[in-house]
This record gives sequence, structure tokens and C-alpha cells, in this order.
Amino acid sequence: MSTATNSLVARASKLSVPAGVVATLALGTILIHHSQVHAAVVPGSPLDDHSVAALTSLDQAMEALAARVTPAVVNVAVTSREERSEEHGGPEERRGPEEELPPNLPPGLRQFFGQMGPGNRAPEVEHGIGSGVIISPEGYILTNNHVVQGAVQVKVTLHDRRLLNAKVVGVDKLTDLAVIKVDARDLPSIAWGDSTHLQPGQTVLAFGSPFGYLQFSVTRGIISAVDRPSPFADDPRKPGGFIQTDAAINPGNSGGPLVDARGELVGINTFIATNNGAFQGAGFAIPTQIARATAEQLIQHGKVDHGYLGISMNDVTPDNAHFFSLPEASGAIVAQVTPDSPAARGGVKTGDVIAQLNGEKITNGSSLQVQVSQLRPGSRIALGLIRDGKPLTVNLTVGEYHGSAERASADPEQASQSGKLGLAVADLTPGTRQQLELPPNLHGVAVQSVRPASPAEDAGLQPGDVILELDRRPLSSASDFVSGVHQSPAGKPILLLVWSKGNASYRTVRPDSPEQNG
Repeated sequence: MSTATNSLVARASKLSVPAGVVATLALGTILIHHSQVHAAVVPGSPLDDHSVAALTSLDQAMEALAARVTPAVVNVAVTSREERSEEHGGPEERRGPEEELPPNLPPGLRQFFGQMGPGNRAPEVEHGIGSGVIISPEGYILTNNHVVQGAVQVKVTLHDRRLLNAKVVGVDKLTDLAVIKVDARDLPSIAWGDSTHLQPGQTVLAFGSPFGYLQFSVTRGIISAVDRPSPFADDPRKPGGFIQTDAAINPGNSGGPLVDARGELVGINTFIATNNGAFQGAGFAIPTQIARATAEQLIQHGKVDHGYLGISMNDVTPDNAHFFSLPEASGAIVAQVTPDSPAARGGVKTGDVIAQLNGEKITNGSSLQVQVSQLRPGSRIALGLIRDGKPLTVNLTVGEYHGSAERASADPEQASQSGKLGLAVADLTPGTRQQLELPPNLHGVAVQSVRPASPAEDAGLQPGDVILELDRRPLSSASDFVSGVHQSPAGKPILLLVWSKGNASYRTVRPDSPEQNG
């Protein structure tokens, strides 16, 4: 017996619950006796079949599930001729800019790291490895766009070890999904599941080829959370709704299936949140709510037409609900309306709260974003709004999403300090506008500096951001901002509308108390 095992046994022997009771608890029955309970198992001896029945039943269920799904999983090998910078290498994993490319990477892993050599440019020919899942017996395979991006050759290895050439049927950069096809018939495929019914704590299995050469691997975990926004989105209009799981996902798993206990496809493994390039317990998958609709359009039309409203949104929270006269913390706050967009033409305004879409309740901005992205351009929809505490309905025509942007340092001599929030702001001068590349119709004050560990930093404000409103009131100068902060009641949160990196969002800031300011 190892030292570690001895230690575990020694600690277990100090507990007051004998081994026989522990075995009984494993079967789901609690027996309480006032008389002395004797251990039914001799230390060091194997447990009997009755004692481990629950565990072996679980093992058998997982074995049957893996055997059912694995034949539909494929390994995808890609040769591409595209120069990729870090932002185009795929969201398989993301590292801080200070990290260097680890030495001696296994084959197939190097492409998933941002640093690509001198000048951060890839070689003329790249080789990448990912995963995929067969979604029809006719050979259609669903994977990630970043797996096949720029591909000139795609080869697929089936579970029976056949190596087949594949062609790219269509890709969708917005959802990071792609469909490829092999020339084969009667292939084992996987059934679609319903990701809208997933709950945290539910068992899931992730399949794929971690590091490229560990083909047809399976890991088990639970749903950690649902409806997650992407922490790496380079475009705020990209739909979130990601499934978060602790089932191990590593580079090479991209495009592989995430399945529920029934063996149904509930997600496509896409990226991990990590500080070191390896799995750290936070993997993310695209839900089938998005994946199925995208795959069907790619198979039918070779492309996907996404709906577009032209708004930026925030979730309603307990902190900001009272600013909008809302009875509950539910809905999506319109933080920005792009000029001449479908939302603007339909009469949607900044500060409106979207509570319903076509009569269905909207719980947060992410769910609305997912639903809008799946709408066909030209569709007529009804948005149920709450404006200044009063309900109203606006009807509008959904526009079409395009890849180009469709969205709508400061002068120290004009900066004003706000000690309660821990930041300095400045007027928007022509020089400031040019430096920050601000649209001409944007009005507010520029954030010049943010004090470390201040309320402003806690709210995510950074130098170069532009504060458009304070407590729902538009700002025209730095002095207006400082006056508004000073007039705010002590201890009361302040609601700011902040423009940052081309996108507006509401931030709730809790000012320092006078004692903290000194």
C-alpha cells in the first residue's frame, strides 16, 4: 500500500462511521442503530458485489454510453496556407501576452498557441489537429470553424481507422462552427439533444482527440454552468450562451461532441479558460440550440444568415434594476443603439429594457443575443420593452449581420478628479476624439486614469473609456460628471453608461465612503 493510500486509510479509521455503513450509504439507504455497528468488510480485502453494486452500475452505464457515442467521433487533420495572428489561431486556449510558447510541444498542439514564431506570423504551410462529430449517416461532420480555417486539405480519421478526404461544406465565423463532408454512407451518427434543458450538476461526457494524437478519448464531468458569455469574444455581437463544463477539454478536442447521459449531442467543445495552455477545469461548448440551426443552414445553403438588431446589451441585475424602475432583476438593458440600424428604425432607445421577444420572456442579454442570431434576416418581430417603468411593444424587421463593424487618452489639462470613484475624467476635445477614434455622435467624458483597487477599477473602467451617462443622465463635460458624483447620496451605487472598445455597457459603481477617501 502506498504512502498516500496509507494516509487516507489512517484518516478514515478516525471517523466514527464504520465501513459497512459507508457502503450502505453508497446504495442510497441510511440505517441508524443505537447498538454497536460492526464493519462488514475486512480492511485490505475487496468489497463484495452487493457493496459496490451502485458504483459498478454507474461504470456500466458510462461504458455503454461511451461505446454508443465514440463511433460517431472523428479526428480532423488540416493542412492550411494562411498567415494567422494570435487572434485567428482559434479560441482553443488563451494565454496572457507575457507567456512564451512552451518548448517541446507534441505534434498538433503548437497551432493552438498564439505565438507563431518571428513577427507572430505562421509558416506558409500549417498542420492542425481537431475533432468532429458525424451528424448524419451520409457523411456530414460538425466541427469548429477555427479547426478548418484556411484549409486546403482536410483528412478525417474514423473510429474504424479509415482515413478519408473531406471537403468543407460551409463555415460560420460568428458561431465558430463548420460542416465538412466525407464520401461515405451508412456512417454511425449521433442524435441531437436539447441544450435548453441542461442544468448545472448534470453529468456530461466530452469526446475528441486531445493534443491531436490521443484519438477517441472520453472524459466525464458535470455541467458547471449554462448560458455563459464568451470571455474572449472579439465582437460583442457574437452569441454567447456557452455551456461550461469540468469534463476535461484540451487542445485537439475542438469540434468534438459534448453529450448528456442519454448519449445525445448537447454541445460542441470549443475552448478552455486557462493560464498555462492546459485544462484547468473550465471548458466551454457551443450549445446545440445554436449548433443544430447553424449546421442545418450550412448543409442546405453553404452559409448562415444571422439576424441583427444593432444594439449592445447588459443584463438586468439586483444592483441596476431600480435605476430602470423594474419590479424584478430580469431582462436585457439596451446600452447602445447603432444609428440607422433595425433597432433604431423600430424606435428602440438607449435605456430601454427588453423583457420579451415575440411574447417569450427574456431573462438576460445572452439569451436575447442567442435568439436574435438565429432569426432570419427580414423576419418581423415584436419586442416587449419597459421604458421608464412603463411597458410598450415595438415591431421591427430583423436586419442581416455582416462581418464588418456595424456598431454604433485624454487631455490632462482638462481632467477632473472624482475621489469617491477613484478615477480622473476629461472633456472630449477634438484631439481626444482622434486619439480614441471616437464616432462624431458620441458625447461624454473620457477616463484619463483609474486608481488601483478603487471602485472604478472594480467596475472594470480603464483609461480610454468614455462615460456617456451618470445615473441615466447624459454627460457633456468633466465638471458635469464630478458634480453628479458629488451630488449622489452617500453609500448609494452609481450607474454609469460606459463606451469601451467600440461597445457601450452599463456599469454599477459603489463609491468609497468618506473614511476610505481620507
